[in-house]
Amino acid sequence: MYIVLTSRPGQYRSEPTEGITPVETHDYFYGVSHVAAFVVARLEGEARVRIVEDAVAGGKQAVNLVPTKFFEKFATLREALASIEDLTGRGHDEARLVRREN
Repeated sequence: MYIVLTSRPGQYRSEPTEGITPVETHDYFYGVSHVAAFVVARLEGEARVRIVEDAVAGGKQAVNLVPTKFFEKFATLREALASIEDLTGRGHDEARLVRREN
């Protein structure tokens, strides 16, 4: 089973914890702006995703552990990637999804 972890530069980042294994990462650009990073991860049972807010008043980072039961799950890697393409406006001239090389 797979889930998609989303991070938005300057706002928040999603981090895998035990039971979540990153498989591949895709960066989403709209024009020249880097809008988000999507990590497709293999889910091995119930786990929690660590969400870290980048900009919080008072200089402290807010950290939350969110159960994966709140995340959409995909049976295959292909289904997870299709979901990302749908989110990023597949077919729009300004939208680009670029796979990171490891």
